[in-house]
Amino acid sequence: MDPRIKNVLAVVAGLLAGSLINGGLINISGTIIPPPEGADVTTMEGLKASLHLFEPKHFIMPFLAHTLGTLVGAFVAIKLAASQPMRMAYIVAAFFFVGGAMNVMMLPAPMWFNILDLVGAYFPMGWLALKLTNQQ
Repeated sequence: MDPRIKNVLAVVAGLLAGSLINGGLINISGTIIPPPEGADVTTMEGLKASLHLFEPKHFIMPFLAHTLGTLVGAFVAIKLAASQPMRMAYIVAAFFFVGGAMNVMMLPAPMWFNILDLVGAYFPMGWLALKLTNQQ
């Protein structure tokens, strides 16, 4: 198989794996840390309207979802890549970063969380995946 095609497929597989982790953690987050009383987190409109009720503990699971989704996605891409593992890891991290930036624009989360999420959840996890796979 052409190495470029294999690299593209590695990134796609990484994005799928990372998205499954991210989505799975978001889906179970309410059972681990229940949303605030009166918060409707079933719709984007309800989430926007009730985000002011959230305490710092309510941001733990979204942050974990973003970090672990990116880490797993980058790890999978690195393992499946034919070449350039660093590039594949950071491409996956960049895709997840764009998703995080879109969340920042759509949801009125506290600024401390937005900064923590954008600075700590994406590119550092691509780097960590490289370290865990001994690629850097």
